Amino acid sequence: MANTSSAKKATRKIAHRTSVNTLRRSRMRTFVRAVEDAITSGDAKKASAALQVAEPEIVRAGQSGIIHRKAASRKVSRLSKRVKKLGS
Repeated sequence: MANTSSAKKATRKIAHRTSVNTLRRSRMRTFVRAVEDAITSGDAKKASAALQVAEPEIVRAGQSGIIHRKAASRKVSRLSKRVKKLGS
């Protein structure tokens, strides 16, 4: 347990940051799931539209440190590849 006032404040900050990051990660995953659902349904237009909405969310998560920036890039790349394959 934290003893000093600075350690107690650090604990509060960590708890708040964790809750915010959890919400942001959940939001990103929701958008990714929408793309996944559109891909599995086979609807190329819906998948493309969902990807256009999801891509900035994924990139933003990478920029803010929710996920690693290269992991964000990899997610966008793999989803784009699958959507493109669906359209052709």
